[in-house]
Amino acid sequence: MPMLKIRLQRVGRKHDPKFRLVLTDSHNGPKSGKSIKVLGWFDARLGKKEFNVEEIQHYISKGAQTSDTVHNILVSDSVINGRKVNALPRRTPIKTEGTPEKPEINTKDKPASEEAPIAPETDGKTTEEAPAPTADVVEEK
Repeated sequence: MPMLKIRLQRVGRKHDPKFRLVLTDSHNGPKSGKSIKVLGWFDARLGKKEFNVEEIQHYISKGAQTSDTVHNILVSDSVINGRKVNALPRRTPIKTEGTPEKPEINTKDKPASEEAPIAPETDGKTTEEAPAPTADVVEEK
C-alpha cells in the first residue's frame, strides 16, 4: 500500500526558488511531477505562502506524512501542533542551547617563560652560511 507524503516541489526558475506544496506517493521523487493534489505554494525569497489548511489537516488525519521541512513550516504557521524537527542532514551535529562552544585559548594570561620563542625562517641556512652583502656595487647617478 503506498504511503502518501506532503512535500515541497520546486517550480521556480534558476536563482528564484518557488515551491508547490503537493500530496504525492512516497515512492515518487520530488522532481517527477507525479503529484496527486496541489495543496498550496511557498515563495522562499519573499516569504509568502498560501496553503489549503482544511485539506492539509484532512490528509494528515487520514495518515499522510509530512517531510521535515514541511512539518516545520506548518508548525510555525500553527496549521498543526507540535515541535519543530531537525531537518539538517544526519551527519551534521545537532546544536543545543546548553552545549558550550569550544573554549578560547587565552595567551595573555600565560607567563613569558611558558611561551615558546618564534624563530625567523632562514630557508635552512644559518647566518654563517648566508652570503655577506658586498660593498663593491656603487650606485651611479
